[in-house]
Amino acid sequence: MKKWTRWEDYVAGVCGLVAALSVIVTMPSSAATSLMIVFGILLIASAVLNLSMPGTPWLEYAQAAFGILLFVSPWIGSYTGSAGAAWTSWIAGIVAAGVTAAAIKPAMDTRHKMMPSH
Repeated sequence: MKKWTRWEDYVAGVCGLVAALSVIVTMPSSAATSLMIVFGILLIASAVLNLSMPGTPWLEYAQAAFGILLFVSPWIGSYTGSAGAAWTSWIAGIVAAGVTAAAIKPAMDTRHKMMPSH
């Protein structure tokens, strides 16, 4: 697996970017703004790391966790009533977690190929 070629990580990074920047448009509460920006930035950072270091399964699991946390953040931050912010979190979070889940097995396979055999 080559660096900078995995579409799944690009999609997860875009989901993070959408979540972080959507606070400008949706103007949610301060709790929602904080959660969306933090989880958005974490998704972007994990996507960049995954793109630069293919075959690192723990990074894929971390990225999936950030997507799941973004998905549940409307309930954590009590902003389910803010339709724009909540729907953005739900959609971006589930898409990021879903594409990352699809990338975990290939990352594990790449890791096994890269490891020296005994």
